[in-house]
Amino acid sequence: MSEGGEAPAILVEGVSKRYGSFTAVDRLDLSVRRGEVFCLFGPNGSGKTTFLRMLAGYMSPSAGRITVAGHDVVRDGLAAKRKIGYVPETVPLYGHMRVGEFLRFMARLRGVAADAVEAAVERVVRLLALSEVVRKPICVLSRGYRQRTALAQALVHEPEIVVLDEPTNGLDPRQIIEMRGLIRSLAGRHTILMSSHILSEIEKTADRAGLLLDGRLLGVRAIAEVTDLESWFLSVT
Repeated sequence: MSEGGEAPAILVEGVSKRYGSFTAVDRLDLSVRRGEVFCLFGPNGSGKTTFLRMLAGYMSPSAGRITVAGHDVVRDGLAAKRKIGYVPETVPLYGHMRVGEFLRFMARLRGVAADAVEAAVERVVRLLALSEVVRKPICVLSRGYRQRTALAQALVHEPEIVVLDEPTNGLDPRQIIEMRGLIRSLAGRHTILMSSHILSEIEKTADRAGLLLDGRLLGVRAIAEVTDLESWFLSVT
């Protein structure tokens, strides 16, 4: 249980992922509170993406257990996936589809009732400011609008938990600022678990951060209590 007796949104217990003799994630324990923005950070190759893929149900852990909104991601995978909206670092968008068409397709795929699909799409189009491009093919969108579309498809079924792998990667400075604001606006109503290796963005976006190195979680800190994230990173790496 988290502080105040509330069950955590995400509970990770002794999770490892091995590929032969290589260990990508090593005995990871983590608890993420409901409604917070939690960021896993570390250098490339530290195991962040591997862990997020296990959390989202795209691969199974070699050992340990991951619980999402009370559902085991392996034993009760379908129910767990319904609670998650996932945006991988490279989003598989269908370039030939128009934005609205794609979002309607994803809404149906994610189990939104047929009579609620249009309202769900309209909601995320407003939330992500996609009205100018909703009738355009995805293939003609800028990087910023593609990232917004990716986030929209992850939110169309109103998941409890939103998982974002390097959400500002490849964006220009203005797009980074806009994405940061979008992520913060989701906190509270959704639990956000994101990964990043950009320390300044973590300081401006997250409530708490966990440092991952060589597959091991070296510590978790509240951003409000860390005067210098860079110094902490350097002190333990």
